[in-house]
Amino acid sequence: MRFSRTYVPLFFNSAVVAQNVSKVDLGWYAPKKSWINDLGKVLDGTGTHGFVFNSSQLPVGAPYGTYNWCNMPHVRKEEYVKAADEFELVYVEVIHRHHKRTPYASNTFPKESYGWDCSDQGLFYYGEPLSPTSSTSSSTFWNVYTNPINPFPQPGFNGTCQFPQITRGGLDDSWQHGKDLYGVYHDLLNFLPDDINSEKVTYRVTNNVITSQVAGMLISGMYTSNTTSPPQNIPLHIQPPNIDSLEPQYPCAPSSSLYSTYGTGSKSTSWTTHLTRAAPLFASLDAISNIPSSSTPWHQSFDHYYDNLSARQCHAKPLPCNISNPSLCVTQAHADSVYRLGQYEYSYIYRDSPQSLQAAVGSYGVWMAELAANIRAVISGEASVLYRHNVAHDGSVSRVLSFLQVEQMVWVGMGSEVIFEVYRKEGKYFLRILWGGRVLRSSNPSLGVKNGAVDMLDVDTFLGYVEGLVGRQAEKVVEFCEG
Repeated sequence: MRFSRTYVPLFFNSAVVAQNVSKVDLGWYAPKKSWINDLGKVLDGTGTHGFVFNSSQLPVGAPYGTYNWCNMPHVRKEEYVKAADEFELVYVEVIHRHHKRTPYASNTFPKESYGWDCSDQGLFYYGEPLSPTSSTSSSTFWNVYTNPINPFPQPGFNGTCQFPQITRGGLDDSWQHGKDLYGVYHDLLNFLPDDINSEKVTYRVTNNVITSQVAGMLISGMYTSNTTSPPQNIPLHIQPPNIDSLEPQYPCAPSSSLYSTYGTGSKSTSWTTHLTRAAPLFASLDAISNIPSSSTPWHQSFDHYYDNLSARQCHAKPLPCNISNPSLCVTQAHADSVYRLGQYEYSYIYRDSPQSLQAAVGSYGVWMAELAANIRAVISGEASVLYRHNVAHDGSVSRVLSFLQVEQMVWVGMGSEVIFEVYRKEGKYFLRILWGGRVLRSSNPSLGVKNGAVDMLDVDTFLGYVEGLVGRQAEKVVEFCEG
């Protein structure tokens, strides 16, 4: 059988809910086995099994759809599969991770052997009155520099970048992503309006400014083809910090605690086994980076080393060497091992652990409830918005995939995209979910109706699944998070 029938009870009473459909299965189902969740193949293997980590462009001969950490596959006109003519597209909601960036400062080494320059771009931060009778603002941007009079050395990379910020390459990828989306939903499907219309098309970002950096370029890519200049003064919807459902930031201590019982920081052998067996790799990396072996954040997962090394390679920068001994360097074999282990960790945190669904329900259930409400508004005829676009983070998209019980989990790379398409046929509504430009495959039998594919799923079934887990107004999330 394709599906594991293991049922893991959640915080409500039943694994099955009736919601204007026969039965909707709310149980957790294991993902399929692959090298990603096979620890032996991860630790003893070599290379990255065709996954790309060194460029936004795929190698010659690699088909589009190949995993590319630096610039993940997304919907494009060349590969897009249109629905049958009897299905009318009525609503689209996109959530995608920002594009490639510099590493976070916490993921840089105490001293880096070379600098990182970002003088080929500007990060624009200014306020302007919206009233047309008010004075207007000058267009200003941050210009990072280090004054030699300042006696305190900058840790990590010297140069003119913020850590993090979307790089010039990431901005270019964001623009192309927008152009490709417009090529499908406007040029191919005649769905999007010719010109941007805030009553029909909306954009949302998180409180982390890198999502706004991406959104500006993405909107330009979508709506420059029909105009002589990019559209200006486009609102980016954002929720208040500490309750933002998109990042997510709303408080849910039980979900955080649940992740910590089996994932990063856990003392469970199901988590620590791979760290123990990877001790020689940690020792080699520590000797090169001068990261203390006692540093807990750098050794409770491979997250820090993964971000540090992959950010370099995505921008064609050399792998690092030891400051004092330049002959002691991180090799490609080291980096590939880190990438394999990172994939293993994300698969375990968000899919392989039976607790992953409950953790995702608690931490991302509010956004899923918002999605369900948006779909309900379309069905009822109350909605004017036909396209919503959310620019988020890997932790956002990973939780969506966890919630949907994606058949094979990966660490969602830069620009990773999930699209919810709602169709109407003869008065009934159906849902198709696209992941990386292809129909998403789910291990949950209620969602994966066509050999695992979430393809023209009855919308009532999807709403029954989402609201069975989180409640109509996310009340079950509140119950769990405050319980």
